[in-house]
Amino acid sequence: MVATLLFYGLAIVGADAVAPVLYKRIIDFVSSGQEPAILSSALINTVLFLGAILFLNNVFFRIADYSMAYSQSQILRDIANDAFKKVSKHSYEFFSSNFTGTLVAKVRRYINAFETIHDQLVFNLWMKGLALIFAFFILSYFSIILGLILLVWIALYLGIMVLFIRKKIGKDLLTAEANSKVTGALSDAITNILNVKMFSSHVRELAIFNDATSEEEFYRREAWYFQNFQFLFQGFFIAFFEFFGMFTAVYLWIHGAISPGTIILMQIYIFAIFEIVWNIGRNLTRIIRAFAEAKEMVDIFEKPVAIEDPKDPEKVRIEKGKIEMREVSFSYNQGANVFEGLNLIINPGEKVALVGPSGAGKTTITKLLLRFVDVDKGKILIDGQDISLIKQEDLREKIAYVPQDPILFHRTLKENISYSSPEATIEQIIDVAKRSHAHEFIKNFSNGYDTYVGERGVKLSGGERQRVAIARAMLKNSPLLILDEATSSLDSISEGYIQDSFDELMRGRTTIVIAHRLSTIRMMDRIVVFDAGKIVEIGTHDELLKKSGVYAELWQKQVGGFISDTE
Repeated sequence: MVATLLFYGLAIVGADAVAPVLYKRIIDFVSSGQEPAILSSALINTVLFLGAILFLNNVFFRIADYSMAYSQSQILRDIANDAFKKVSKHSYEFFSSNFTGTLVAKVRRYINAFETIHDQLVFNLWMKGLALIFAFFILSYFSIILGLILLVWIALYLGIMVLFIRKKIGKDLLTAEANSKVTGALSDAITNILNVKMFSSHVRELAIFNDATSEEEFYRREAWYFQNFQFLFQGFFIAFFEFFGMFTAVYLWIHGAISPGTIILMQIYIFAIFEIVWNIGRNLTRIIRAFAEAKEMVDIFEKPVAIEDPKDPEKVRIEKGKIEMREVSFSYNQGANVFEGLNLIINPGEKVALVGPSGAGKTTITKLLLRFVDVDKGKILIDGQDISLIKQEDLREKIAYVPQDPILFHRTLKENISYSSPEATIEQIIDVAKRSHAHEFIKNFSNGYDTYVGERGVKLSGGERQRVAIARAMLKNSPLLILDEATSSLDSISEGYIQDSFDELMRGRTTIVIAHRLSTIRMMDRIVVFDAGKIVEIGTHDELLKKSGVYAELWQKQVGGFISDTE
């Protein structure tokens, strides 16, 4: 960066300070009326000096260009990495509440905003600013009157431009916000394109998208209209300076106050200043727009992270997997309580199923254990250690989690399976794939384990994605296992195969299974029945059936309506 500013500065000294003075000197020589033979030596030396300056200018510009390319490319990389690091620190709930496409667009605009601001600061504020400063001092040296005219005019122009820009900031912020809404609407519609086609709602979605683009068009047009008015003012203000400056220069020459070369010098500066000041408003507008676009991302950076790691985290001591929930209370976004004074103990190696009607709080238990959300009151202990006192990454390293709807990276099957254990060998990957019955469909792909699965794993069926997720969990050597409806997308035959794999997967691990299909949890050590955030029953499958309570009622509904009891 130092090299960039230094060499661009040297180039500007040559181009806008030394070269114009040499042109002035040449004109003064030519118009002096002296014999060419007398002036030839001095004139030739001046031209040669001008040639050397032009050559050095080109060298300085190229050195500065390479210095800028070297530094800015690395800065942009670091800014992108920093943005990802800061955004990814936000909680799972944050990402659930924001459009993926909008976040991606904001990150890209944030990175591009720096490039815009950096370019404008270097090429316009730094380089053009130096040019104006040299123009003022050089003109003042040859004519204090012309120098003062330039100084007063620049001060008035910049002051008026500040007023324009302050007005335009608000318009650019509204335009950036509307653009984010358009990106979000587009992302939402494309992500749900299957629903759009299934429900023949193309016209409806087009209307929603049109509302967003119409709002963006309105704010964008208002910003452009204001900019056009700004340019109108700039044009008249610059034209006045060009006329008044040249008029004053001619007037001073007529009265013998300046030489003909000074008129040429003034004309050179008028043309240069015309370009500089015309672009000042446009370039400052670009800077303000870039700041407005970057502000959206900065707001996210400054938004408090909902789930923070402790400042002085304890070393993780989770080995056996005993879970204790002590007087746990929790609610979402200050709403009604999901849990109030909940107490639950799961012993090491125990296999526990959580069942109950939708909304009873089963999935919330997994979010609390994984610290996707934090308790309002009470504590959650694993092996006697409060999970809020250790780093989230350390906690999640000890938990293998298979969600209801696993989402895969747009990477190979090998990479997706080994995501839980990047150092795993291909033999280990194939082993867990066989045990989860994923190998059966993977071997049919022409590229086998090197097959790319598409965005979010879209090239695989729901059952295939779940088998990959189960293989991934098998590969993770952790004392805790959470299965959140892990067999919900499997057909009955595949489910039967994977139940056998689960027996091996669960062996020696504390396991929590969330299931609506009660036929999958009959062999659990204990079944915990939730209703409205409270534990209403605990026992084995047979014990709960004998109680004829909530579990028995749920069982009878499933057996009678959908499931045949094969026992």
